[in-house]
Amino acid sequence: MHPIKISRWLSKEVDALSFAPPTACTYNPLVHARRPHEAYLERYARQGVDALFLGMNPGPWGMAQTGVPFGEVNLVRDFLGIEEPVDQPEVLHPKRPIEGFACTRSEVSGRRLWGWAQDRYKTAARFSDHFLLSNYCPLVFMEDSGRNRTPDKLPASEREPLFEACDEALRRLVEWCQPKRVIGVGKFAEARAIAALGDDAPPIGTVLHPSPASPAANRGWVEQAERQLSALGIKLPKPRSKR
Repeated sequence: MHPIKISRWLSKEVDALSFAPPTACTYNPLVHARRPHEAYLERYARQGVDALFLGMNPGPWGMAQTGVPFGEVNLVRDFLGIEEPVDQPEVLHPKRPIEGFACTRSEVSGRRLWGWAQDRYKTAARFSDHFLLSNYCPLVFMEDSGRNRTPDKLPASEREPLFEACDEALRRLVEWCQPKRVIGVGKFAEARAIAALGDDAPPIGTVLHPSPASPAANRGWVEQAERQLSALGIKLPKPRSKR
């Protein structure tokens, strides 16, 4: 099953779920940002890649705006070459507007990750020959204050049906993609990959999450992530420039 079909299946599955306070609002960029999301998959999803990078869920200034995992607006537009219309969610949180490619906020995690890809691989096509970047969960969860709420903080009654759908989507993606490795961007994603894929999975590892909320990531994320990738057997080209 092609990743676009997997995405549409997962979108319907998670849209059928409900979430109680303190979750006040959810966004599903597989719906409101479907056009750039599917353009990303159509253009860059490859089979037989060196690794599938797996993030946790969309950030409010990244994939929530652009439909691309870790999708910092400027890098999606300028590096990936994607800029498509983005619709409004059915319910809009007043403190988390959806402005699509007009959004002026920059997602630091995406700037670090896609910026590294640009520095190391020079072109998005070259990067995609080696890697596919995806998210485990497609939903953005927000509290009344606008504070981001991550999937691991949901109560078990909400978390379990969500994870069931996300696990199945990940299995389908790995079956199609046939990556040599699955690399969780952060420990949560690594743990979900292990739980979802079981004993027949390709090797599973992790790299440090590039979030600015991580003190470790703020002390040279690129250098630490590259050491981890090298330990996992990933051979990297020489960088174009330092970031």
